Amino acid sequence: MNLNLINDVPDRLTRRARNFVSVHGIKVDVRPVEEHRQWWLDRDVPSAVIDRMATFEARWGGLLLPPAPQYDGGPKYFDPDSPEGSPAEGWWFEAGTQRTAVPYSFMIGPGGEFGIHAGRWVPLHTTVEGWVESLALAHHAAMWAKQVTKATGDDVDRIALDSYEPVREVRGLADTWWRGTDSLVAIYSGEAECFSFLRGRTALIYSGLDEWGLLGGVEP
Repeated sequence: MNLNLINDVPDRLTRRARNFVSVHGIKVDVRPVEEHRQWWLDRDVPSAVIDRMATFEARWGGLLLPPAPQYDGGPKYFDPDSPEGSPAEGWWFEAGTQRTAVPYSFMIGPGGEFGIHAGRWVPLHTTVEGWVESLALAHHAAMWAKQVTKATGDDVDRIALDSYEPVREVRGLADTWWRGTDSLVAIYSGEAECFSFLRGRTALIYSGLDEWGLLGGVEP
């Protein structure tokens, strides 16, 4: 496997996420989508779906980032593969192989969402950019927080978020981030929804943050 530095960071990311990708990301070689086009066409995968995969590969293919704090780290690196679906339901494709042995795949949904699939589809973020932003924010918050507290199951509901505002750059769906006066809260509900196991929800509370810790690098 060839490893390369990031020379061209994808656009439409905040400054925080761009710095995260350029400093902590590397590129690995992946097989081009076009090499498999005819094989997928012969198995009734629509050409438009393969085009989506090729577009994803051009933007994200081979990008290897540090592990996420949940989902046992997320995909090892971005590498589109294994399209599946139907005209009625829409089409998904694999975003990249799992970094560790988790009981689901990381997928890109019919609308470009990033999520997990294990018989049931759960979108975590509305876009891949949202997933990358969440990784960058987790790294940033862990670096600057004076304390990190973990809550699970029913304790997640006891976190008072009335005075918090959503962190919009993560484009959260099942997973969301919240910003308070001196803390950030990340709530991870993807596995709980995927397996209908509400006790599987997890929250990480990053407290003792100053203005830079709360907002640093958020400008697009």
